[in-house]
Amino acid sequence: MNKFSKFLFMGLALGLTVFSSCKDDDDNSPSGSHKVVFKAIGSANVDISMAVYTDGAGKNESFTSLSGSTWTSQEYIVPSSAQVVSFGANAMGPADNSTLVAEIWVDGEKKIENKSTGKILSASATYSFKK
Repeated sequence: MNKFSKFLFMGLALGLTVFSSCKDDDDNSPSGSHKVVFKAIGSANVDISMAVYTDGAGKNESFTSLSGSTWTSQEYIVPSSAQVVSFGANAMGPADNSTLVAEIWVDGEKKIENKSTGKILSASATYSFKK
């Protein structure tokens, strides 16, 4: 029984050492994937009407009948098999200097944005995971 207790203690100590030495990683996304958020941001009184995205791995989603000057998607988990993500939004502005910005956020960082200017606004952005 004494050998068993020593063996159990050594196993527990080794397990705790390995467990405590592992890097603490706050990224809860599945291995080899990315957390992606799409944003459309209009200037004052811009009315966003539609947004669409594709992840390059076959997933597409359209959002219609939108209103307001800003829109943010839910957070999507994009698989590592996707090489690019694309996003676009359409809106109407009250003046020739109205703007609409399309942004793509990957793993909490803004990776790309593109801007459209005018009364009829269409902004799009594409981000490639493979550099």
